[in-house]
Amino acid sequence: MKESLTVGLEGSEEHLVTEDMSPPHLPMKVLSTPDMVRLIEQTCLMGAQPHLDDDETTVGIHVCVSHSASVAAGETVQIRWELTERDRRRLVFNTTVHAGETVVSEGTHQRFVVTS
Repeated sequence: MKESLTVGLEGSEEHLVTEDMSPPHLPMKVLSTPDMVRLIEQTCLMGAQPHLDDDETTVGIHVCVSHSASVAAGETVQIRWELTERDRRRLVFNTTVHAGETVVSEGTHQRFVVTS
């Protein structure tokens, strides 16, 4: 791990919600919880990666998030993260998901640094 992997790092990514991210049992096309979690994990992974050595990556080990608002296919979500704890190789991120001004999700995500 590089010295730059420090508490306080933060970042964000925007993602377009597509119809294939919708639960198949719903008549309307909205972002499913599993796909929202996938986007949160992917965003935290990509945020940490530049601060790791070439032979390192991270794996998700814990997710605790809400899903309090729907997002329709065609809308964009912004995933925001902040590294709030680093305990040896365990990383803890605070995460939020927004669709415009609407808070879609809040929570935490933990990742563990491994040798790839």
